Amino acid sequence: MDPREFEQTLVLIKPDALKNSLTGYVLSQLSEFHTGLRFAGAKIVHVSRMLAEEHYAEHRGKVFFQSLLDYIMGCSHYPDEPWKRRVIALVYQGHHAIQKIRAISGPTNPHEARVKKPGCIRALGTVVPIKDAAGTVLDERMDNLIHASATVADAEREIKLWFKPSDIPPLMRAYPTEISQEHYYFKENKLLLQHEPESVCLLAPGNVAWASDLAVLRAIASGKTPSATLQSVVAKYLINEDVRYY
Repeated sequence: MDPREFEQTLVLIKPDALKNSLTGYVLSQLSEFHTGLRFAGAKIVHVSRMLAEEHYAEHRGKVFFQSLLDYIMGCSHYPDEPWKRRVIALVYQGHHAIQKIRAISGPTNPHEARVKKPGCIRALGTVVPIKDAAGTVLDERMDNLIHASATVADAEREIKLWFKPSDIPPLMRAYPTEISQEHYYFKENKLLLQHEPESVCLLAPGNVAWASDLAVLRAIASGKTPSATLQSVVAKYLINEDVRYY
């Protein structure tokens, strides 16, 4: 098979799109009829703080970081209705998947999108000022309806953050997987190799995981420096799990 068939990209339909009933519109714009791409994975996610922080890790420490977290977690659009807070996470696959989805999405800034590419998805978004307690505008947040991976490297990192291998059909997995030979548990932000009360099992022998995830867990377990954070591995295994583990 042509290896280009396996190019994948992550798409997130964000809380503002869901609140404004734009889900159907977004999906129709990204349909196979328009893009020639196929679904490889789809899930409805209640976004934990850990997942949000890892997704926006490059912005950690910036003035708008907390606002980004509140946005993707649904707190900004559903402050009093936590049961409505969710994101639709999708993996699209096919020739030029990243480029095609980015083109249909449009520029990151909705104001710019309306000027440069009217009719694109993000042209329906808005820009929200970020203010301090005194009401002074510090920055702004782009409520732009949709996230789309920017590069091949970003797509791999983001897909592995939001999806386990078991969320994607075996013949549509674009990245190496491996079968775990060990138990791995998580408790109070620490990795455990044996069960303790209130710990959650991340992987058990026989479970299929991304090979890169197992490499991180093995490095941490052996006291070596991992190639990624423990949280970047754990976040996906806690998606839609009991909130006490977040």
